Amino acid sequence: MSEKSSEKSEPTRLGVFKTYKLYVGGKFPRSESGRVYEVVDSKGKWLANAPLSSRKDARDAVVAARKAFGGWAGATAYNRGQILYRIAEMLEGRKDQFVREVAEAEGLSKSKAAAVVDAAIDRWVWYAGWTDKIGQIVGGANPVAGPFFNLSTPEPTGVVTVLAPQESSFLGLVSVIAPVIATGNTVIVIASEKAPLPALSLGEVLATSDLPGGVVNVLSGKTAEIAAPLAAHQDVNAIDLTGAGSDLARDLEIAAADNLKRVVRPKAVDFSADPGTDRLTAFLETKTVWHPTGSLGASGSAY
Repeated sequence: MSEKSSEKSEPTRLGVFKTYKLYVGGKFPRSESGRVYEVVDSKGKWLANAPLSSRKDARDAVVAARKAFGGWAGATAYNRGQILYRIAEMLEGRKDQFVREVAEAEGLSKSKAAAVVDAAIDRWVWYAGWTDKIGQIVGGANPVAGPFFNLSTPEPTGVVTVLAPQESSFLGLVSVIAPVIATGNTVIVIASEKAPLPALSLGEVLATSDLPGGVVNVLSGKTAEIAAPLAAHQDVNAIDLTGAGSDLARDLEIAAADNLKRVVRPKAVDFSADPGTDRLTAFLETKTVWHPTGSLGASGSAY
């Protein structure tokens, strides 16, 4: 018997395929419909089955977001910044996974995908730094003619639906989620229909980043099917149409008018550029308070 034939062949290892799930209320449910759809890479190669969310999943996400809103909006801006920074820390530790998923989703080389992931992590850090500063930009004391203090302060709008960009599966995704929650809103995210895997994996990071359950809820599936009930939902306060085509955006804006939702219309965006503060202020309301200053002494001098 030859030496070669006497060697034992190594057993073939059974591959462990990842089961992608929704992220709703801090948990990972499958779609209540039981449906999935195939996700393929830029060359048509099968990558995974993703949950095909239903209207019921969308309604469940709204309930979770509304339940989380009070606690998240009431948290200090500094605390929200700490949590956003923690998300960046956790992403840094799982960078290899996201580089692979972004490369497959967007047809990028490994080096270009790594640059995208690095930019997305930096974007979390950038918005973390804004949480306790945006109030100084859009609020403050107003000069008035009279013995009053007049103060304007920003407050979160509420529950926001975000249609994530279709092409920028991760950097664009982070760029539309982070500013919404940085200012105290809660969000229902409809992931890119053709490239949902980075968004679904992001849910796993959020679940281990001190972010309260329900602050971010991630749905995958057919964008138009999920967005329609959310645009019409009476307990959704705003909608970002970034990931909608022109016809869908028009229909959703009409539906959103029923309860006077704030609407961010879709436009061409370079997500690699400096994001500015537009998305931070898009989902903020301004509360103005008047308070009498009073008078001191017989001379009527005021403070």
